[in-house]
Amino acid sequence: MTVKDYMNLPYTIKLKFIEDGSGKYYFASIDELDGCWADGETQEEALESLKEAMELWLEVSLEHNNTIPLPVERNYSGRFVVRIPKSLHHKLAQKAEEEGISLNQYALYKLSI
Repeated sequence: MTVKDYMNLPYTIKLKFIEDGSGKYYFASIDELDGCWADGETQEEALESLKEAMELWLEVSLEHNNTIPLPVERNYSGRFVVRIPKSLHHKLAQKAEEEGISLNQYALYKLSI
């Protein structure tokens, strides 16, 4: 694969606002590419700098025949299981009944707020 091929893959990009002793700025990174990060005064600047950093990161990795991680595929089923104390289960079931909805609908509502 070429640098361009890797650049077009759906890597996980994280953007975070930082305020510390050095000032206020945005920090951008790519989860799968260890050490591939950039910063900027604005979100746009940080993301543009990250694009340049990614390109350089990939070029160096290819030149040195390093393994380049592929993006992590994230397929969510929309379902997850969580264990809770019986007392909380009872309390949630009561609240759902009071609202006239299922426990699943009530849990979804509470998770979304």
